[in-house]
Amino acid sequence: MDVRAVVLAAGKGTRMRSARPKVLHRVHGLPLLEYPLRALAGAGVSRVAVVTGHEAEAVERSFAGRGFTFVRQDPPRGTGHAVMVAREAIAGADTVLVVNGDLPLLRAESLRALLARRAAGDAAALLSVTLPDAGAYGRVVRGADGGVARIVEARDASPEERAIGEINVGVYAFAADALERALATLRPQNAQGEYYLTDVVAAIAAGGGRVSAVAAADADEGRGVNTVAELAAATALRRAARLHGLMEAGVAIEDPASTWVSEDAVVAADAVLRPFTVIDGASRVEAGAVLGPFVRLESASVGAGATVLDHCLLRECQVEQGATIGPFAHLRPETVIEPGAKVGNFVELKKTRLGAGAKAPHLTYLGDAVIGPKANIGAGTITCNYDGHAKHPTAIGAGAFVGSNSTLVAPVTIADGAYVGAGSVITKDVPADALAVSRPSQVVKEGWARRRRESRGKH
Repeated sequence: MDVRAVVLAAGKGTRMRSARPKVLHRVHGLPLLEYPLRALAGAGVSRVAVVTGHEAEAVERSFAGRGFTFVRQDPPRGTGHAVMVAREAIAGADTVLVVNGDLPLLRAESLRALLARRAAGDAAALLSVTLPDAGAYGRVVRGADGGVARIVEARDASPEERAIGEINVGVYAFAADALERALATLRPQNAQGEYYLTDVVAAIAAGGGRVSAVAAADADEGRGVNTVAELAAATALRRAARLHGLMEAGVAIEDPASTWVSEDAVVAADAVLRPFTVIDGASRVEAGAVLGPFVRLESASVGAGATVLDHCLLRECQVEQGATIGPFAHLRPETVIEPGAKVGNFVELKKTRLGAGAKAPHLTYLGDAVIGPKANIGAGTITCNYDGHAKHPTAIGAGAFVGSNSTLVAPVTIADGAYVGAGSVITKDVPADALAVSRPSQVVKEGWARRRRESRGKH
């Protein structure tokens, strides 16, 4: 079958009480709309039209460059109208999937089940779940043969229909020709002139086409998001499922209640995530790495056997095998910590490569620097990389030793094996194996302190 999809993402989301478009609100770190789009990709559907309306430019900008076709619904006139405006994008298809854009728990397996019903000859198939209390959801009303006869909104349902627990999720697979004929029969259903897609189901069934309802494996798939509270509830479910999957795969998560791992992160078996660890973005944690407690990664990678101790922030950086970070360290973008290197407490690195076995144990800032293997950076060292207009590099060679409280004014090179005396301000290159000292000579005044105390006592 030639399968194409229409994703409905034009709604304002009035109940969100937010200026942001509903589908751009985040669930477990990703925009709400991302989830149905990923489900479609998982089901093998690559030709997707996204119907936008409220804040259309913002929505389209957020998903640009990924091969989607964007169709504007302006003004918005209901879900049926949204599919109407997408007709050109789905022309030539055998099957059309229509998916609400606010379903963060939708699974690719459910979409494949709907497509299987279409392949079996059904004119339409819809996804349903059964709830103990169906509330305001549209009920699935079945005919004598077990097929779907129609969908009735809760406000229009009879007492018998309101007692039905099976609800419509808002995900459909239509035979394209049956959909087109049914769309032609739609009429506005309220004063706003809105066309309801649910009426297409009744039209197809009335015309003799079989409409089946496929029950989702998990009732949570039917959870749409219309409020901030529902956003938080969906996030909690996705987060719990993510952590459960990681633990099933062998990741040691000491306290799931305080741990967060993004949808796009990769965490290998035998990694250890201690309490209050947050792994965001496309981060990667290799086997045997230990993180936490109170560690945050933002699209950072941590190599096998590396350790990131308490209260560290790593952003778009790379920590290689066996390195040690923290506690209280900040690794900024484009930083690389090579194998066995050590970054200690209250150290910040920005766009810096710390060589294998090198050490920056404490109270240090290293920016725009390349530091050779087994170099030692003393406490209180800073690279002065910014002159107010541009950034400049610092190079520190293999085995070099920089004494405590040193200031390295870039651009400057400390060559292999060189020493910098504590308290120095280095403005010129230091040759290999040399000693550079730049500080005032010490002056000692015998008896000064005693005389001062005696003078203060007299007053």
